[in-house]
Amino acid sequence: MDRSRIPRFYKMSVPERVRMVRDRGLLTPDDYKDLQSGAHTLSVQLADKMIENVIGVMGLPVGLGLNFLINDKEYVVPLVVEEPSIVAALSSAAKLARESGGFTVESMEPQLIGQIQIVDVANPARAKAALLQRKDEILNLANSLHPKMIARGGGAKDLEVFIHPSQGPGGDMVVVHLLVDTRDAMGANLVNTMCEGVASLVENMADGRVFLRILSNLTDRALVKARVRIPVDSLTVKGFDGAQVRDGIIVANDFARIDPYRAATHNKGIMNGIDAVALATGNDWRAIESGAHAFAARGGRYASLTQWYKDDNGDLIGELEIPIKVGTVGGPLQTNPTVALNMRLLGVESARELAEVMGAVGLAQNFSAIRALVTEGIQQGHMTLHARSVATAAGTPPELFDTVVERLIASGEIKIWKAEEIITEVRSQSEPPTVTARENEQRDDQQTLEGEKLGAGHGKIILLGEHAVVYGRRAIAAPIPLAIQARVEDAREGVELIIPRWGVEQRLDFTARHPQSFARSLAGVLEALGLSGRGMRIEVFPNVPRAMGLGGSAALAVAVIRAMDGHFSLGLNDERINELAFECEKVAHGTPSGIDNTLATWGEFMLFRNGEQPQREVIEVSEPLPIVIGMSGVESLTARTVARVREAWKKNPALYERIFDEIDTLAGNGLDALKSGDYDTLGELMNVCQGLLNAMQVSSWELEELLQVARNNGAVGAKLTGGGGGGSIIALCPDDSARVARAIRAAGYNALEVQIGGA
Repeated sequence: MDRSRIPRFYKMSVPERVRMVRDRGLLTPDDYKDLQSGAHTLSVQLADKMIENVIGVMGLPVGLGLNFLINDKEYVVPLVVEEPSIVAALSSAAKLARESGGFTVESMEPQLIGQIQIVDVANPARAKAALLQRKDEILNLANSLHPKMIARGGGAKDLEVFIHPSQGPGGDMVVVHLLVDTRDAMGANLVNTMCEGVASLVENMADGRVFLRILSNLTDRALVKARVRIPVDSLTVKGFDGAQVRDGIIVANDFARIDPYRAATHNKGIMNGIDAVALATGNDWRAIESGAHAFAARGGRYASLTQWYKDDNGDLIGELEIPIKVGTVGGPLQTNPTVALNMRLLGVESARELAEVMGAVGLAQNFSAIRALVTEGIQQGHMTLHARSVATAAGTPPELFDTVVERLIASGEIKIWKAEEIITEVRSQSEPPTVTARENEQRDDQQTLEGEKLGAGHGKIILLGEHAVVYGRRAIAAPIPLAIQARVEDAREGVELIIPRWGVEQRLDFTARHPQSFARSLAGVLEALGLSGRGMRIEVFPNVPRAMGLGGSAALAVAVIRAMDGHFSLGLNDERINELAFECEKVAHGTPSGIDNTLATWGEFMLFRNGEQPQREVIEVSEPLPIVIGMSGVESLTARTVARVREAWKKNPALYERIFDEIDTLAGNGLDALKSGDYDTLGELMNVCQGLLNAMQVSSWELEELLQVARNNGAVGAKLTGGGGGGSIIALCPDDSARVARAIRAAGYNALEVQIGGA
């Protein structure tokens, strides 16, 4: 497995990304829990020990640069940066580079320079000679100040002396350079201590007066050289052929090579990547910045730090030479838990290796920036990220966020007022139908997007009755104001499925040896409707999260069936749609109860039972129930948990039948509590039901943590919803649902506040 390649990573939720990184072996179990819960962040107490006058802690996003192959080693690179597009651009550049072998980087054995300035020198030339003659004496004194560094193979290695003309009162100055190998430490304090320690000896030798003694951030004895080759054919993009892109990058680099105004922005692009790694790893990005820019001006004129040219084969070659002195041990690593976690994730074994990673990242960022400039333009590359910022500023709730971003971009009006308008539209489109809806109004129940009729299926939660409902017991379920929508268009041949938000764009192969469950489900639907062999394009707009226990698969089936009904004028009623969706659920889950497809079809708060004594009783409550849905981010595979319970039932049917009877009793009591508005009793019934579900081993530690957070913050009852094994919990919060939602989000999970039922 390519550890740094994680397809569609950007499409995942934050908890899904954390779990994926854990599954790749890049996180320890403790790191995984810390990231999921937010326990890795710097506390105010620790911050107070780092600097003076602390009043709080400011957060910055931590992203991952993927796809990096550097000196034949895979890296996932942590990046701390607030500027949009940097992380995505780096990952894209690294993916392109790895196809031709990745980055090759070499570096010097790094040394820091400590400077000792001597003024009022009677004879500068004689002072220089004396200092060089007694060099070993100075080095020995410096090293005696840090014997542990010597034991690790570091320490003061050499000494240089320079004479600089001066018009100041002290006359020409003599400057001593102390060259120090600080090993894996950043080493600034160590070098300053050495300079202080030898100052008196140097002063006596030079027959002058020591003035400044401090390290230099121009670390040109710690140079990193990165190189990448990108085949010209790989550069073809968006209407530009590879040769055009290659030549454009070369011309743009030449502009930065000769013009300091262009070079400043050009080099800033390089540092966008390097600084992000420096922040993530607790290194002094300001020192790295100053050294890089000083190095860029070393010829007397500020110029580009990179070179781009074509080789004899016509391929694009990029090279970066830059001073980078960093550390992998020291204060920030010991103080800031996020830095320590990032270092473990990155997996470098030395400060020199970290500097080489930074060099590759700087070159990759430079490539991405120039390529954007010479093709579609840098602003176009920022459009999606700008839309995300606007959606956030407009207060878009998490469950609607992707939809609002997509429609903002499509509208061309990326403004807060437009986002607010879209939020209102989406909410109205996702409202479940009222309990007075009739079958002959099914056409009106289809949702509308930008004036177009779409098929829709509703998501759901189960208040009481999971798993027992599969065995003929009662369950109470309710729709939530989230829907999956779909539309169908004619196509010449085949069936094409498009789900932009999930990164799905494929032609379904119904003849495959092992077709996907959706393809198998759809094949059955097409045959039942007499549409087999009909060409069509199915586009899906999902607002119900995947595999979160919220009825997403059933909602998808209902939405697609309704879209076919509308497009092909089939005249299906809700009963027929429900039957077809139930057949799809059988393919997806094996032995479903039918509750998900029923809720997806009718969208009504109901008491449900299947089997020999079927029951569908609409529940009417005088006041809506304030529910918070907490989503773990861990995908819940209902088929797996249903199968697990079935195996346990087969081994001990008497025990499990008693458990199912207990859950049925809870559902009956819950119906009474709902009708009387007794929230406290309903909450207690939910808690007891959760205990039984946990006993059946369908809960998880993420769900249990969510439940505890909800109860600790005022929920009168909380339990998992759906199949379990991950997915979501529901919490009944009659007093303060906002408080519960905030606490869940603070713990690192997603939360959604909903109102269930009501007149």
